[in-house]
Amino acid sequence: MVKTADELALMRISGRLLASVFEMLDGLTLDGMSTMQVNDLVERFITDGLAARPASKGQYGFKYVLNCSINHVVCHGVPDDAEVIRDGDIINLDITLEKNGFIADSSKTYLVGTVSPSARRLVRVTQEAMWKGIRQVRPGAHLGDIGAAIERHAKQHGYSVVRDFCGHGIGREMHEEPSVLNFGRPGTGMKLREGMVFTVEPMLNQGSRRIETLDDGWTVVTRDGKLSAQFEHTVAVTATGVEVLTLRSDEKLAA
Repeated sequence: MVKTADELALMRISGRLLASVFEMLDGLTLDGMSTMQVNDLVERFITDGLAARPASKGQYGFKYVLNCSINHVVCHGVPDDAEVIRDGDIINLDITLEKNGFIADSSKTYLVGTVSPSARRLVRVTQEAMWKGIRQVRPGAHLGDIGAAIERHAKQHGYSVVRDFCGHGIGREMHEEPSVLNFGRPGTGMKLREGMVFTVEPMLNQGSRRIETLDDGWTVVTRDGKLSAQFEHTVAVTATGVEVLTLRSDEKLAA
C-alpha cells in the first residue's frame, strides 16, 4: 500500500509515460474513427513508441488496451470496429500502462466536435469533481474526505455519483488496497499516509446513478440512458500534500 522512495520514482516514470499517451490523443480528430482504431493506435504508441506494456490487455480476461465509453456508457466500453465516434459524442478513454513493473491508470472524457451545452457541462463538472477530490489528499486526511468533496460538487450541480465503481490503490498490481469511494463523509475512513498511491476517478451521471451491465459482460451503461462522464488520475500522498503522477502538460493541480 505504501510505496518506498524508489518505488515512487518508478511510478513517476509510468505516470509520465501514460500522460504522454493522452497528449498524443489530444492531437487527434476522433470524429470518424472507430473505437477499435483508437485502441490499436494506443497499443502501438505504448508498445512501440514508449517500450511499455498496456496493462489492461489480458487483465481479468479483457482483450484490449483501453476502455472506450461513449455517451450513456459509464465505464468498461469495449473497442469495436463497428463503433464509430461521431460529432457531438462524449467519450471516456480509460488507459493503463506498466513500465518497470509498476502501473499507472488514468482516463479522460473527450468532447468530439460540436457537443451540446448540457453534455459539455457534465464533462466540465466531472473533471472539477475529480480535482475537488484530489485536493483533499494529504497526510492525516481521510479517504472519506475525498469522496465527500466529489459527492458535494456533483450534487451542487444536479448530478448523481455512480457508487458501484471507485478508485483504488495501485502499484505492482492494477487494483490494490485501499478502495477510494466517490461518496462519503468527511473525517471517516482510512487515514492517509505519505507514500500511499491510488486513483481518484469519479463517474457522474446526468440522471439516476443506477447502472446496468450489457450482455458482453463488460459494458456498463446508465439505466435511464442519460449521459455519463468520468475522469481519473493516479496520485501519491507526499509529505506536504499530493503529487499527480499522471498529470498532463496542459494541466495543473486545479481548484
